[in-house]
Amino acid sequence: MKTLFEQSVPGRKGVMPEAPQTSAADHIPAEFVRQSPPALPELGELDVVRHFTRLSRQNFGVDSNFYPLGSCTMKYNPKFLEDIASLPGFTRLHPLIPQLQGGGQLTQGALEVIYHLESLLQEITGMAGYTLQPLAGAHGELTGAMLIAAYHKDKGNRKTKVLVPDSAHGTNPASAAIAGYDVVNVPSKDGIIDPEVLQEYVDDEVAALMMTCPNTLGLFESHLPRIVEMIHGVDGLLYYDGANLNAIMGKLRVGDAGFDVVHLNLHKTFGTPHGSGGPGSGPVGVSEKLLDFLPISRVVKLEDGQYCLDYDYPKSIGYIAPFYGNFAVMLKAYAYILRLGRQGLVRASENAVLAANYLRKRLEDHLEIPYNRICMHEFVISAAQQAEQGVRAIDIAKALLDKGHYAPTVYFPLIVKECLMVEPTETESKATLDQFVEDLIDIVQRAAGEPESVTHAPQNLPVKRLDEVLAARAMDLVHTESSADAAK
Repeated sequence: MKTLFEQSVPGRKGVMPEAPQTSAADHIPAEFVRQSPPALPELGELDVVRHFTRLSRQNFGVDSNFYPLGSCTMKYNPKFLEDIASLPGFTRLHPLIPQLQGGGQLTQGALEVIYHLESLLQEITGMAGYTLQPLAGAHGELTGAMLIAAYHKDKGNRKTKVLVPDSAHGTNPASAAIAGYDVVNVPSKDGIIDPEVLQEYVDDEVAALMMTCPNTLGLFESHLPRIVEMIHGVDGLLYYDGANLNAIMGKLRVGDAGFDVVHLNLHKTFGTPHGSGGPGSGPVGVSEKLLDFLPISRVVKLEDGQYCLDYDYPKSIGYIAPFYGNFAVMLKAYAYILRLGRQGLVRASENAVLAANYLRKRLEDHLEIPYNRICMHEFVISAAQQAEQGVRAIDIAKALLDKGHYAPTVYFPLIVKECLMVEPTETESKATLDQFVEDLIDIVQRAAGEPESVTHAPQNLPVKRLDEVLAARAMDLVHTESSADAAK
């Protein structure tokens, strides 16, 4: 596909603007005035419209393709949420207004949304309090790790390490390390944490255990009561990575299960697809023992029913994000929760688990599923057998792109060889799931008979097989005049 520069035709114009009354040179210092016109493409309006329309059709997205991206939960985004997030009363608010004298009176609606969303998340998770400020899941993890550190410092505890199971999300160790802790990897047994194994790692220096539950294998940690007892027994804290909350929402309140800190991914569980770095929102909930350490400012409700910002928390870890967090994502989550209601949230979890198990059962005779038992919202496939034939997990993922499906997560978790992690989400129809199964089976059969048709995929897309690492780390997006001339 040609770039706009390559489509450029000298003299072609899309609009005929009126001649300016004054020259830019009259307002800009002479040393900053360009000596020659920039080498911009010259195109008609229709050229530009068609170019960007063609580009939009060459992209994968939840509105156009099945998106079984394990662990990342690219959920359908109900379109009414965009209307809610675009309401002028919210979009035209300046974030500094509530901090100005009397400004709180002008932002009661926004403050009320924050206050009530925190209350709803407390009810959903069973936690005592929340901050909505973290701007992403990993940011929420770091905030949680800082809260854990503040708790132990306040108590005078000498804690040096954080336990992280090998089935946890990959960002957990980084968050604990940035907070100043030594990270200790705990091996899983049959896919989950075994209390007998965990006991070998628990001592008085354990600050916390960071758990993902259901874990990245899609399995629920069935020994939670014993694990909670062991960690609390040394005054450690239980951290819950809530990125997989969509599997248990309405079924289990993690606060009731004994967790002390939880971060949620609003952009995964509550209606905002994420990817390419945003938008995200990673609220953090805490148990009673950690309330004093939550970030400031906090939205409080006064006796007269008014809402305001409160900074009077001397033990707070302080500011962790500009203003109040990613407010647009909060608005979508608030509307999503209110629209679905209690029963709707429960059904969303049930349908997500049903869809994952349906795929698992339909694929179990065609691919190796290392932990082939009732799973939660996702499950993992191993392409180790196909790898022996020269077809690796990445090849299967690329071949799925040719079939019109986005690729599952690959090579994670690390404890499964040639791993593909599949998560269908609750909104996919049976017809879509069946088509995915048929296409995946076709790829597996071709891998055995004509492997090069898989290893050379994708064949039908504008972009073929890339060196992903090189493309990410050495992008060259600059179009120079010389390259434009060369294109002509």
